Amino acid sequence: MEPVRRVLLTGWFSFLDGEATAGDVLALDRVRVVLDRAGVAHDVAWSPGFRPDALHLEDARPQDYSHVVFVCGPAHGPQVEALHRRFAGCVRIAVGTSVLAPDGPAVRGFHRVLPRDAPGTEPSLDLAARAPRPPSAVPVVGVVLTHGQHEYGDRRRHARVAEQVTRWLAGVDCARLELETRLEAHDWRLGATAGQVEAVLVRLDLVVTDRLHGLVLALRSGVPAPAVDPVAGGAKVTAQARACGWPALVPADALDAAGLRRWWDWCLTHGHAAAGRVRDDLCEGTARDGTDALAALLEPSRTG
Repeated sequence: MEPVRRVLLTGWFSFLDGEATAGDVLALDRVRVVLDRAGVAHDVAWSPGFRPDALHLEDARPQDYSHVVFVCGPAHGPQVEALHRRFAGCVRIAVGTSVLAPDGPAVRGFHRVLPRDAPGTEPSLDLAARAPRPPSAVPVVGVVLTHGQHEYGDRRRHARVAEQVTRWLAGVDCARLELETRLEAHDWRLGATAGQVEAVLVRLDLVVTDRLHGLVLALRSGVPAPAVDPVAGGAKVTAQARACGWPALVPADALDAAGLRRWWDWCLTHGHAAAGRVRDDLCEGTARDGTDALAALLEPSRTG
């Protein structure tokens, strides 16, 4: 084989009509670590739909590379066959792939195939299993937003709030989990009981919400919540944050990235202790609600 000059790493994450999966990217990370340790220079070709500012497969010049390594996924299909034609002058290796048709052109186009699984061979450990772990934990964030509440009329800012919050969250390094407080007995994607919803919330690091019950259920679980009131001038989310003594609130009319970042950072640091104190007040019964007055109203008369 030709001596290694520079390696181009490719996979389904490289194709315009392919897809990037967490498993494939972790497999790529594993290969990169191995090449770095071996002192092998390499580039990664990304799909422009996934990484618009990175090196794209169509821009990678075949003459710049001695080897092309195809990482993970199935070694199958016209995209892989086109890769062989484009980089015909390079040594082509597949690693950690599934081989569906050993005699097909996609597989036969490689000089070497180091399969993850293939007919007649013992399976190999998937490359993602030994990928490096991130240096720090990524926060897990529940996102509880509403698009309803039409009773607020022209004070509604719900659509704009949802768009701004989700666009901002898309650029934050966190694991986002879209949640609903609505219960449904016949839809497996939704909780059937309040306890099922709370079982998810209590396992989160943060809850980002513009819903009153998104805020209340988060604090009841001891989870800090950067909250946005989606009603101009403030409404029930603002009132409930005040009732709970919760400071991490952004008004709809003052919503911007700086405000979101400020309360995000606070919630990830001081917010956990503050949310824990609110939870304790609620659990111990020191906080008051409307039932305290209701009980007095409904007590049997002592004068009758």
